[in-house]
Amino acid sequence: MTKFTVVIPARYASTRFEGKPLALIKGKPMLQHVHERALEAGASSIIVATDDPRIEKAARAFGADVCMTSSEHQSGTTRISEVISIRGIEKSEIVVNVQGDEPFIPPENIRQCADNLATNTNYPMSTLCYPIDDAEDVLNPNVVKVVKSEKGKALYFSRAPIPFTRGQIILNEQGQLEAANLALKMQLNNGQAESQFKYFRHIGIYGYRASFIKAYANMPDSALEHIESLEQLRVLDRGFDIHIEIAKKLPPHGVDTPEDLRKFS
Repeated sequence: MTKFTVVIPARYASTRFEGKPLALIKGKPMLQHVHERALEAGASSIIVATDDPRIEKAARAFGADVCMTSSEHQSGTTRISEVISIRGIEKSEIVVNVQGDEPFIPPENIRQCADNLATNTNYPMSTLCYPIDDAEDVLNPNVVKVVKSEKGKALYFSRAPIPFTRGQIILNEQGQLEAANLALKMQLNNGQAESQFKYFRHIGIYGYRASFIKAYANMPDSALEHIESLEQLRVLDRGFDIHIEIAKKLPPHGVDTPEDLRKFS
């Protein structure tokens, strides 16, 4: 079995949902649900990384290992880099970044991300995706899309509909994206691997070797990562490859807003 560490970056401040990791789902903080999924995945160790004493207190209350980090981090990956330094995690250790707003991510997916990195030793990083069968998700900028190669290499991530299917996605009179008969095409092709209309939703879970996380934190920012607000684009822009595979199970969408939370409560 692949040995791996899970780090759960969790911050209190959020423009759309302040205090999100501590929001209650079925009587437990969201963060606790994430921690339980990591336990079920078989992680050898699980660390909650935060800069907020309120999150530290709640995490310790349900028995989590907590590492306090700087409040200056702009991404979960750089926060994990600090954890690696503080805890002295070995360079070769596989670390899986499980985001704190994914309370029901399947444990199988967490392990899959670690196993894929252990198997594909020429990649410094791994992630997952899942086919989209809803045209609204293709057009939704909050649903990140990814284009991948047949051999499992991520080619690009975007909030835009990629690949752009000419003739199926149009602009309406207000200049907004609309599907022509894309929804019908996607329904007809649902489940067919060889469909030219196949879109993939990126699932925001990452596996890396500890040494690469440190390297990432020292890389210059990428214009692409800021334009799309997607931290993984720094990796592609600097010439590194990301392994990607279809997830074993489809996770529900993460919790971004209080409205999202009501769906799970």
